[in-house]
Amino acid sequence: MATVSFHLKRPKSEEPTVVYMSIYAHGKQIKVYTDVKADPREWEGGEQRFKVRGYTGNKSLNLALDRMQEMVEKLYKDGLAKGIVPTAQDYRDAIEPKEEVAIVSNIPLSDFAAFIERHGLTKEAATVKSLRTTLSHLTRFCQISGFVKKGLDLQYNQFTTGFYDAFTVYLVEIAGLRDSSIKKQLALLKQFLTYATDLGRPVDKGYKTWKWSNHEPEVIALMQGELKQLEDLELPMGHYLNNARALFLLSCYTGLRFSDVEALKPEHDHKDRLRLTTKKTRDRLIIPINPKARVILDNLWAGKVHCITNQKLNAFIKDLALKAGLNRQVEQVIYRAGKRSEEIKPLHELISSHCGRRTFVTLALEQGLPWDVIMKVTGHKQFKAFNRYIQVTEDRQIAAFSVMWK
Repeated sequence: MATVSFHLKRPKSEEPTVVYMSIYAHGKQIKVYTDVKADPREWEGGEQRFKVRGYTGNKSLNLALDRMQEMVEKLYKDGLAKGIVPTAQDYRDAIEPKEEVAIVSNIPLSDFAAFIERHGLTKEAATVKSLRTTLSHLTRFCQISGFVKKGLDLQYNQFTTGFYDAFTVYLVEIAGLRDSSIKKQLALLKQFLTYATDLGRPVDKGYKTWKWSNHEPEVIALMQGELKQLEDLELPMGHYLNNARALFLLSCYTGLRFSDVEALKPEHDHKDRLRLTTKKTRDRLIIPINPKARVILDNLWAGKVHCITNQKLNAFIKDLALKAGLNRQVEQVIYRAGKRSEEIKPLHELISSHCGRRTFVTLALEQGLPWDVIMKVTGHKQFKAFNRYIQVTEDRQIAAFSVMWK
């Protein structure tokens, strides 16, 4: 496995200095200089990234470094699969800034595709994926809705109230999206249209008033007994679900998002705590390590536990929960076009990697930890956002109210 780290050429300099990449692979250390410079006062040596809080623009620089690391790791893995050892020049070529894609059309769908390609150089993979989904919906809408005449292209001056009405009908009735997803699709489309406006495209300004009300979907948490069922489930040695269970339990024990579990490195491990900067919000967190998490982390560093894609993990967790007998019936409330509907499904069909984070919050509250201390560990800044992760279990509710009758 290739180990990649970032360092400053002159860490004690009073002027901005070049950031270089140190790559250790196949028993050799390779130094590759980037085109990024950093003021040492804005550099977090432990995390090997720019400080974000209080420094405008540093988040984009961190994303650029993340992208470089991904390119290097991909080059190493591709070479490994082909039996080729990349040279220092190969690594330099991999991180070399690519020529910016010029937007030469005046057609929204073509502009949107180029907009996504640009974002691919600086944004998180999940953001790029969401933008592609928006473009896919927009393209499909143009093909089947009749809003755009056959043989013609969608034009910027067509992003009117009429377009909003027709597009949202398509998202509800044809795409079958929930209100929360529709709100996200409109937000991403508005982001693109703002960008197009800045380029001088003749965009109808009505898009700025587009809104879609939604109810935040409920996040599911495991109860203490259900977590124990997962822990105690007997699986054969080497079973594929052992690895998935370890990754999910690590999230339950630390409150980390899967993207942060995936990004964990030995340098984040400080015996009794993890120190890391989250990928989504770039918050600096200190997370206590309990004995159960300690075992999983040691196995992770030893290569006995390895990360997989979030998509695979979600599928494996459902298999795991089914085997563990997590059959509690859960009511799922869904809103489409403001209309409420309910579905009753067994827990094992609804569980996902994100349940680990909510399980951490719920069980920590049950153990009597103050909510402000928990928020410090999870990185929540607003109680409104944190409140979505709080699930009051029946046992806790009954115990709390029983005090009234004593």
